[in-house]
Amino acid sequence: MSCRAYPLPIAAPKASPFMPVRIASYRTLALIVASALFMENLDTTIIATALPQIAREIGAAPLQVNLAITSYLLSLSIFIPLSGWVADRFGAQRVFSLAIAIFMAGSIACAASDSLTALVLARILQGFGGAMMVPVGRLVILRAVPKGELIKAMTYLTIPGLLGPVLGPPIGGFIVTYSSWRWIFLLNIPVAILGIILSLLYVPHIKAPKVPKLDWVGFVLTGLGLASLVFVFEAMGRFSLPLWILGSMAGFGALCLVTYWSRARRTEDPIVNLKLMRISTFRRAIVGGSVFRIGIGALPVLLPLMLQLGFGLSAFASGLLTFSSAAGALVMKGATQSVLRAFGFRRVLIINALFCGVVMMGYALFTPAVPHSIIFLALLAGGFIRSLQFTGLNALSYADIGEGAMSSASTFSAMMQQLSLSIGAGTAALSLHITMNARDGLSLIASDFQPAYLVIGGIVMASSLFFLGLARDAGANVSGNVRQVAAAAEIKETRAR
Repeated sequence: MSCRAYPLPIAAPKASPFMPVRIASYRTLALIVASALFMENLDTTIIATALPQIAREIGAAPLQVNLAITSYLLSLSIFIPLSGWVADRFGAQRVFSLAIAIFMAGSIACAASDSLTALVLARILQGFGGAMMVPVGRLVILRAVPKGELIKAMTYLTIPGLLGPVLGPPIGGFIVTYSSWRWIFLLNIPVAILGIILSLLYVPHIKAPKVPKLDWVGFVLTGLGLASLVFVFEAMGRFSLPLWILGSMAGFGALCLVTYWSRARRTEDPIVNLKLMRISTFRRAIVGGSVFRIGIGALPVLLPLMLQLGFGLSAFASGLLTFSSAAGALVMKGATQSVLRAFGFRRVLIINALFCGVVMMGYALFTPAVPHSIIFLALLAGGFIRSLQFTGLNALSYADIGEGAMSSASTFSAMMQQLSLSIGAGTAALSLHITMNARDGLSLIASDFQPAYLVIGGIVMASSLFFLGLARDAGANVSGNVRQVAAAAEIKETRAR
């Protein structure tokens, strides 16, 4: 069953009062959006390296400065559900450009902060900009790019998510070592200015002709529910809070989301359209993709800690080593379309999820005695196959989504990605904590990471189960698999007779 949708024709690009708008190629448009997403993903990870220096300069404890990370994630979680409605109401180009400007303003405020309060407020502003930037940028691609070109476009959007977590530590380590932490945020300014100019030049004016009233109650319920759960899983890795507090917040967050689910079934225009889950390709890509991302969300926690605390490498050296996974993602970029066209989504997602899990379990074999060249090659292979999986999941999610439901689908996807990545980080931290306590240790050692890699590898492999129910021709309109397209057409013709 398809969900109810209002028509959303793509209007011809209008002239900007400041400069003419040119029609961009799909690749150019994808790169514009990808550059903004890269800025957001890089900033999310780069700050962690600078926390000790920030704490010294603003006169706060390192544990307190962790609020700069948590406040950003909470702001992101609260405002993501609002992004689809805002884009429909005010236009994707306008919202995307403004979101980049807000993110840049938050970055400048972060660089100018001289107290913990100022830094936290600035990070909240950044989070608001990021919440609009990520799903709305994806929405621009979904509405402007034909289904047949979606895999190519999604390939460019996948790379920022893979590059950011691995580039953040070495860049942050270099800046902290040789300059001031404030440059971490000032780096965003030229990228943001360029992104605003290019979006005004090339991003088409896409706006819904008719927008329903904002579901304020739904916005509050989803925002509070998602923020509460994200805080719980982030706190598992960053704070030492009593279990009753974490349990209470988790229960509150779950209650908010269950209440929203019950209410959305009776609401004409809910802020997040749960009817999208009736579409098989969307449901399996979201659920299976969320399980997969839980495992992937653990990597940015495990790899730097293992290389730095377990193996004794510097932040800069470990960052250079983990960059190999980004190199693997870049290599995979050109092959993704061909692989999906040859084998189809179902076969690729099942087999590749198993490969990803096996490779991540293999990271448990890393020890300080293993040559760095071997670690480099293993991380390179992991980045290669994870890039294929991410692109496949992102493209399949929207294969059967109608034009009018794209904004809600993009919002839904962004919410689940944020939650699953936070769960992954919390799972990694919890696994390390259990292992360390089991041996009565006071600090992490190299062997503490082995069980964690086995756990997250198993989670990644389990995600393949959710793709077993996909039809063999699932997403054939996107992958371009000739045999699947022909088979689907034959079945349709037979039924018509």
